Amino acid sequence: MDRPALQTWIDGYEAAWRTAGTDPLRALFTGDATYLPSPYEEPLRGLEAIGRFWEDTRDGPDEAFSMTSEVVAVEGDTGVARVFVRYGAPVDREYRDLWIVVLAPDGRCSHFEEWPFFPGQPRTATP
Repeated sequence: MDRPALQTWIDGYEAAWRTAGTDPLRALFTGDATYLPSPYEEPLRGLEAIGRFWEDTRDGPDEAFSMTSEVVAVEGDTGVARVFVRYGAPVDREYRDLWIVVLAPDGRCSHFEEWPFFPGQPRTATP
């Protein structure tokens, strides 16, 4: 993987999020891909599970949002990107994410991990 390959994958992810249904996931993820919506959750496994998660999480292809990204690092088959997403019109929620993406030789993701942060989220766990 290189930086342009990771950016291309991120652009495809955004386009898929804006597309009705989950068919675009086949071009983004391997059949046995793992997807961690946050680092402490159990990973979703396979396209079916990822598709269900997407359908349950997003408002649909007409959901108002903007997304920017910056590739931070790439080594071997693994890349890291900062992603900033703002939802709503007017904006009613935003996230700053770190994405860890492992790409298979065919350019599809075999492992995806999000580290989402949002305004007001505590920096440390409260006892």
